Amino acid sequence: MHTPSDIILQKHPPLLANADFESSIIGDLKLYKKELKKWQQKIVEVQQAYYHQNRLAVIVLQGWDASGKGGAIRRLTEKLDPRGYTVHPIGAPTTAELQQHYLHRFQMRLPASGTIAIFDRSWYGRVLVERVEGFASAQAWQRAYQEINEFERTLIDDGVRIVKLFLHITPEEQLMRFDERLNNLSKQWKLTSDDIRNRAKWDDYVDAVNDMFRYTSTEAASWQLIAANRKWFTRVAVLKHVYHVLAEGVNLTPPPLDKQLIKEAQQQLGLIYND
Repeated sequence: MHTPSDIILQKHPPLLANADFESSIIGDLKLYKKELKKWQQKIVEVQQAYYHQNRLAVIVLQGWDASGKGGAIRRLTEKLDPRGYTVHPIGAPTTAELQQHYLHRFQMRLPASGTIAIFDRSWYGRVLVERVEGFASAQAWQRAYQEINEFERTLIDDGVRIVKLFLHITPEEQLMRFDERLNNLSKQWKLTSDDIRNRAKWDDYVDAVNDMFRYTSTEAASWQLIAANRKWFTRVAVLKHVYHVLAEGVNLTPPPLDKQLIKEAQQQLGLIYND
């Protein structure tokens, strides 16, 4: 009989104030490219294993505006087979989605067997932007911690591996990136009025993020805090953490070739399989 997993909160969840910006540096371009290539290949191995073993994974990326979520996702998926993953950029709910429970639109985007679903923002909006901006009542967002934990527990009990990352940058770094977006034609579309307005409530968001860690970083689905002031470091750190969580306890050895396929290749194509 299958026993449901317990929801056990981490004794020492992340805290924004503990982010280590001093050591989060990769200053050499050659080293960055080497590390990026290495970990991208490891992620490919994970994707293939999940496909062959019909496993499922959910990757959640949260973070400040301009913290590098998009860039991290691009490097994460750059070498993957596009048939094996889906990226879900999450914005404000539609009118139709507002008529449903807030988790409904995420339930509709869960991964199919053998695939990975990547959420650029997620159901944690209920306890972050909806809390701070007043889109959800205090009763609603306070209740959401338990609802989210229960939601993730049902996924875990169904065999889904969950990775949760928060990209943290300093207010000074965010201002520099906003300035770059404002003055770069290719990046101007990234800067929105919401970004500017949200910055004015930085301290409120700090409280919300730390509460999110405190009440939803569980033993089975913990939060990983990444000091993201340095883009090269951030991208590699995301790849490394995703790999370690998804690969844990999973046999990454490719399955043997089907003997009938080998026979057909030899007979019909004249190919020789060198075992």
